[in-house]
Amino acid sequence: MSGPSEAVEHMAERLEGILEELGDMAMDALSRATAGDPDSHETGEALAEERRILKARRALERSVAALLEGSGPRREPLDDGA
Repeated sequence: MSGPSEAVEHMAERLEGILEELGDMAMDALSRATAGDPDSHETGEALAEERRILKARRALERSVAALLEGSGPRREPLDDGA
């Protein structure tokens, strides 16, 4: 790495990897929520977990966008229907 700009881009790439992990975690929580009784406590907990993960993912997406602001093409934001 030769400068601050490259360091920022590298950090943004690392954060984008975390975004993917959060997306996978949200899908796992949603799968757990839809696998059981819709009225069960476990389903409610899984749905709440999925919402928290998506909220964190959106916040991280804003962070990545801020890091990459003005550095070229931007990443498409998550469309989670929220």
